[in-house]
Amino acid sequence: MKINTVKKNNIEIAVISSSEILIKDVQSALDFMATVQYETGCDRIILNKSAICEDFFHLSTKLAGEILQKFINYHVKIAVVGDFSVYSSKSLKDFIYESNKGKDIFFFPDEKKAIEKLSLV
Repeated sequence: MKINTVKKNNIEIAVISSSEILIKDVQSALDFMATVQYETGCDRIILNKSAICEDFFHLSTKLAGEILQKFINYHVKIAVVGDFSVYSSKSLKDFIYESNKGKDIFFFPDEKKAIEKLSLV
């Protein structure tokens, strides 16, 4: 896991890149959050989609809800970046659409859009 930070609008954002899966269950999500906050002090995180296990994107597993609830509980905003067009699930598309209208959880095709959004909310 490689952590960079960017600052925009006086808000620091941790940008995480990883070639391995970092989030595979609730505990690994909590560990990930704690590590990023400890190492950077940031409560806003950008993470590439490939660092999250595939089960997360199958809403029937309820994994996405359980994990994202932890981010909300700990007041950590997260933007997941990647290509979500590979998923045909209407419920996932709706979930992403609704998340992007909120203030805490976002799904974007690229890092630039994620930085824009996280530096505003």
